[in-house]
Amino acid sequence: MNSITDSPAAPAAPAVEIDWNAPFCSEGANCFRFGVDDSGHAYIGSTLAPGAYVSDSVEALRALISAVKAGAADHLL
Repeated sequence: MNSITDSPAAPAAPAVEIDWNAPFCSEGANCFRFGVDDSGHAYIGSTLAPGAYVSDSVEALRALISAVKAGAADHLL
């Protein structure tokens, strides 16, 4: 069995209207964007994969950004 072609497709996420901000780009083409929907959910996505994103509450996104600014992800650099 070929796990790529014979496996069932993942269920499609419900269609959501996301209001994306202008992309934030570092050097080169490494661009990320932030957005919100009418339900108050926050989104982070890459411009390289427009249909792929991470979603959580605005409060969770705020906590993530604060932690990154405080250096919690410095070990990834």
